[in-house]
Amino acid sequence: MTGGPSFELSVVVPVYNGAASIATLVDAVARLEVPGGHEIILVNDGSRDDSLLICRELCRTTDAAISVVNLARNFGEHNAVMAGLSQARGAFIVNIDDDLQTPPEEILRVHSHCKANGFDVVYTFSPKKHHSVFRNIGSRFTNFCADLLLDKPKGLYLSSFRCMNAFTARSILAHTGPFPYVDGLILQVTSNLGELQVQHLPRAEGRSNYTLARLLRLYLSMALNFSVTPLRLAVAAGIAMAILGLLGFIEVVVEALRGQPPAGWASLMAATLILAGVQLIMLGLLGEYVGRLFLTINRKPQFVVRDIERNERTGGPLAQTSKTRQ
Repeated sequence: MTGGPSFELSVVVPVYNGAASIATLVDAVARLEVPGGHEIILVNDGSRDDSLLICRELCRTTDAAISVVNLARNFGEHNAVMAGLSQARGAFIVNIDDDLQTPPEEILRVHSHCKANGFDVVYTFSPKKHHSVFRNIGSRFTNFCADLLLDKPKGLYLSSFRCMNAFTARSILAHTGPFPYVDGLILQVTSNLGELQVQHLPRAEGRSNYTLARLLRLYLSMALNFSVTPLRLAVAAGIAMAILGLLGFIEVVVEALRGQPPAGWASLMAATLILAGVQLIMLGLLGEYVGRLFLTINRKPQFVVRDIERNERTGGPLAQTSKTRQ
């Protein structure tokens, strides 16, 4: 975060191919009345459409404090959120997606709930999520994995629409690794968490940017960067296969003593393939851990900021541009 709090609230919006919706979102957020003032931080995460041009135009013309953080390439949602947090100047920070499925008016509710109850972080949930079937299954599976891998309170729903205080933001920004998982970092920092039910609307424009590859990358970041559970599961699988192998050996010996040796190679080949598969999975898991450690030691960047355009106003035409390397 940059200096002490200059605003009551910072609204961080990771933008990826959001040209169709970002102007509507910014207009609605700019109209919010927040005692103490608020700012909007738009993080362009390597968008391939006109999102960057629209964000810069909004920065110059909107009567609100806006910062446009332009990343050098697409780093992923959680990396973009970390980039936005690094520029936030609010006592509280709200993360919201650029797809307008969460009404911007809910920002005031989640901020008020977080501040009034003294929570470090407030997560939001909706009884019905208007996502595609694939996205809903992916979200449920993500939370299921978090229950297994992270020190997450049972029943807490991890969502991308969340509010945190400046203390939490500063604490998680101490993590500079190349594979951040914001919720995992939050759960490492604090257990003072709250929940709030909010509305969730059908997607008005475009389609979700979540793909199977992105979800797999998220699961890997969650599992390999914030938990040793996969290693423990690998050990358990190895022990289980060793026990099965021992039982099989005993069976072979017993049949041989009875004069009925096992027939053919089918069972032997099946057992060999199973054992080889388990061994390769374990080696791949260890390789992934080692590879991520190698990239971290070699200081692979969490994000790289190409330039930042910021207006220093709550009204007026002035805009300044600076370039920063992370």
